[in-house]
Amino acid sequence: MKQGIHPTYYVNAQVVCSSCGRTWTTGSTVKSIRTDVCSNCHPFYTGQQRIVDTEGQVDRFYKKLQARQQFISDRETREMARTSPERLVEDLDLGSKLNEALSKAGVTKVGQVLEKLQQGDDAMLTIDGFGRKALADMKKRLRQFGYDLPQAEAAV
Repeated sequence: MKQGIHPTYYVNAQVVCSSCGRTWTTGSTVKSIRTDVCSNCHPFYTGQQRIVDTEGQVDRFYKKLQARQQFISDRETREMARTSPERLVEDLDLGSKLNEALSKAGVTKVGQVLEKLQQGDDAMLTIDGFGRKALADMKKRLRQFGYDLPQAEAAV
């Protein structure tokens, strides 16, 4: 062996586990060693599921997961509000004449329009000042807002 090129060997090097605090001695070229996980607390040896997170990665993952779930619930809430039957017909931007005609007939909410459409196109066409073009425009706007238009009941 060549002299002066080998590191110093410490017979009583102290090892400290950062997770559980356990200490023991071993031989090493370093005086003190710090480990993240040891055989006393590692899930493979203990059989228990335990997350050792020294860099905060698990917390960041849970924050991203929570943000994603919040985004999805907000999107669902917006979609429900967008297709609510309680929405006013005026919000559809059909025009002032059509809004007046519908309000005179007592149809102020989208839910009422959908009920009339369930009865058939003729139920909507009986409203004064409401013609085929207005009906087509209304159906188009309802689809644009995401409403499912009911099929007219079949005549027996």
